[in-house]
Order: sequence, then C-alpha cells, then structure tokens
Amino acid sequence: MSAARPSGPFREGDRVQLTGPKARMHTITLRSDGELHTHHGVLFHRDLIGQPDGSVVTNSSGHDYLALRPLLRDFALSMPRGAAIVYPKDSAQIVMQADIFPGAVVVEAGVGSGALSLALLRAIGPDGALTSFERREDFAEVAKANVETFFGEMPATWDVVVGDLADELPQRFEPGTVDRVVLDMLAPWDCMDAVADALTPGGVVICYIATATQLSRVAEYIRGTGLFTEPDASETMVRGWHVEGLAVRPDHRMVAHTGFLLTARRLAPGAVPPEVRRRASKSSYGDEDVELWTPGAVGDREITDKNLRKRVREAQKAAAGARIAATSREVPPASE
Repeated sequence: MSAARPSGPFREGDRVQLTGPKARMHTITLRSDGELHTHHGVLFHRDLIGQPDGSVVTNSSGHDYLALRPLLRDFALSMPRGAAIVYPKDSAQIVMQADIFPGAVVVEAGVGSGALSLALLRAIGPDGALTSFERREDFAEVAKANVETFFGEMPATWDVVVGDLADELPQRFEPGTVDRVVLDMLAPWDCMDAVADALTPGGVVICYIATATQLSRVAEYIRGTGLFTEPDASETMVRGWHVEGLAVRPDHRMVAHTGFLLTARRLAPGAVPPEVRRRASKSSYGDEDVELWTPGAVGDREITDKNLRKRVREAQKAAAGARIAATSREVPPASE
C-alpha cells in the first residue's frame, strides 16, 4: 500500500470535497476539462488543480467553495454503494473492540461496498494482511473500485475472495493462523465453526448485526460451542452538538441505532471457561423463530440490477481517476 500522504496541491484525478452556499457539499474527481454545474453557477476543475488543500475557489456566479480532500469518514459516506455500508462510528468501534493492530492477519465477511475494508486496511498497516470474503461478485467489484479510489492503487495487503466464508476459509487458512475475524453478514452463526478453527487462541471474532433477534441467536450459538469467552454486546450512538457562543445545545437529530456489535475471544484448545451464572432464559429456537431471521423479515433490502450496474460504473470511474492522480504524483516536478 502506498505510503503517500493525502496532502499537497490538488492534482488531476484527486477526489475533492466542495462545500458551497448553504453548506451544500459536492464530491468530485478532478479532470482538466471538468466542470461542476449547479443552480449557483459553474465551477471549473482547472481552477482547483494546483491549489493547496483547504483552498477557497470562486465559480462563474461569484459563489465561493471550500475545497478539501475528503477524510476517510467523508469518503465512506459519499462513495458509490452496492450494499449498505458500515458507518464510521461502527467502523471505529470495530477497530478498537477487535483490537485490529499493525501486522495483524484479519478475515472479513462480507465486504459490502468496502467502507469497513478501508478502516481495516489502514489499521493493519503495510505488514498486515486482510482477506475479505463476499458472496456477490458485483458487490466485490464496487468495493474494490472504492478502495482503489481512496488509496490510489489496490493495496498489496488486501485479497478479495468471491465465495462463501464457511467453504473458503478452511481452504485458505491453516487452523489457528488468523488473528481477527470481522463478520458483517445476515447469519454469522452459519460460519462460526469455521471461524473457531481458523482463529488463533486469544483471537477475536466480532459480529456486526442488524437486529435484536440476530443478536440473540448468534450469542447463544457462540455460547453453545464452548470454544469462546462469554460474548459481549453493545451499540454505539453519536449525538452532535450545536455550539455558537452561549447557544450550546444538542442537535435535534442524531445517528442512533445502526447495528449491534458482539465480540468474543477464542479459547485455547481444551480450555473450559468458568461457569457464568445467569437467570434461566428461553434459548431454544423453532421454525417460527428461524423465519424471523430471513433477509426479508429483518429488512434486508435488495438493490436492483440496473441500479447496481450504475454504481459499479461510478465506482470504477472514480478508481480510474485515482490511478491518474497516483501516476501524476510519481512524475517529478519540472525544474525551474
């Protein structure tokens, strides 16, 4: 993965976030002949190329725009999507709760649109390895294009596998060789046995789960294996604040529930954890319960093929621009 810092003058192919009148934001990929058309006028890309990050440029109607390279959180929220993304507040918690460290061997499933993959790739650094499993090839294509757009190249530390984790994981990793496993999927209990085999003793599995019924089932399944520590569940809510002089108050809107996080650690072979005393609860499941965990029942919305093809094209176009920007960085400036 390139060690180039996301700084310096804007170049053709760079991704730029523009904030204009009424704080309206636009994200563009710079082209020498590019133009941003809005009802406030036209902004020419050539006016940005060569300007430093954080510059203010004026469009044809005299409106000012603040130009900044997008942060990772900005990029994740604005990039083309094939599937719903893991939001920045949850990505940050996953990196911390799973203790994703530089040099770690990490497995991810599924890759979705690549937002979580970006956070994991940054956390493992140039000496780590991330293998992302995705059942749908079209989602994998969107994710790869988004990651290439952000880094300017395909990271050498990343491998994307199109296939089912439960089938592919034993073929690609020897038992006990994976440090961390991150599961963002509808039924993580289906692959938990394969995950347990792949994880090193003390390794962490973390599940990103949409609904309370899914949370209950995966927690009970993990307990039932006897191979992990007691699972720990949480959710993260973020509330912004309006701060202007003495007018200090919480925002009217907040980013509340997006999903649950459940973590557990792999026990050493043969280890029996101390018994956890808890009140008796209903832990069995019938056919009616299983029906509640189907994709439709938990609100898993399907994207249309036409819409997905459009987003694949958008992501690949942005990746092509990033390649141009990366190439321009390698060309030394002409001597004066």
